[in-house]
Amino acid sequence: MFFPVYDHNRLNHLPRPYVNLAIITANVLIFVLFQGAGEERAVAASSYSFGLIPVVFFDIRDLAPQLQMLPDWMSLVTYAFLHGNFMHLFGNMLFLWVFGDNVEDAMGHLRYLLFYLLCAAAGGFVYAIMDVSSDAPLIGASGAVSGVVAAYLMLHPRVKVWVLAFGRLPLRLSARWVLGAWIVYQIVNAVIGGDSQVAWMAHIGGLAAGAVLVVFFRRRGVPLFDRNLGNA
Repeated sequence: MFFPVYDHNRLNHLPRPYVNLAIITANVLIFVLFQGAGEERAVAASSYSFGLIPVVFFDIRDLAPQLQMLPDWMSLVTYAFLHGNFMHLFGNMLFLWVFGDNVEDAMGHLRYLLFYLLCAAAGGFVYAIMDVSSDAPLIGASGAVSGVVAAYLMLHPRVKVWVLAFGRLPLRLSARWVLGAWIVYQIVNAVIGGDSQVAWMAHIGGLAAGAVLVVFFRRRGVPLFDRNLGNA
């Protein structure tokens, strides 16, 4: 639908969004070094060992011993650092690059890290509980990124964002329209059952978690909904 490119939103509390940069770096390094930059067998092996598989998470089935690398509960987080291909990785990291820095700025480093991991866990749990019998592994940072998107919209709905609509048309729009449309798109696809290759319910879980957690994780004095802008 669109790709965010840049937001006119400076940092007010931090010199650098170190945690957001570290998360992006970790995702890229894992994809390149651990998943063979999308090599099919490496992606499949990592997806079953570290992805979130509902029937395994709920102890309905067991993984083969050679694939069991970590306790099942840890897959609520580990799945969010794996990706199926370059475009899957690029899309998630682009959203994180544009919007994550200001969310980290509003929360601080440690609270942002905890926020990100909790949004990932919430997205994974909602995905799993909505299809307990599924043996398909969930991978991708989309649940966590959805939480970041929800938090950004709650914090900065009036900030202008440059996007490429349909991948080619540059537009400068308020975040409320850009991210609001993106959220509606996720909800509609979750309801009607859109592309089966996309874990829409993980997006919904992440969005809900992000919208709730930002209220409690933001710094004292950081307003919601750009209230500090007044009528400007």
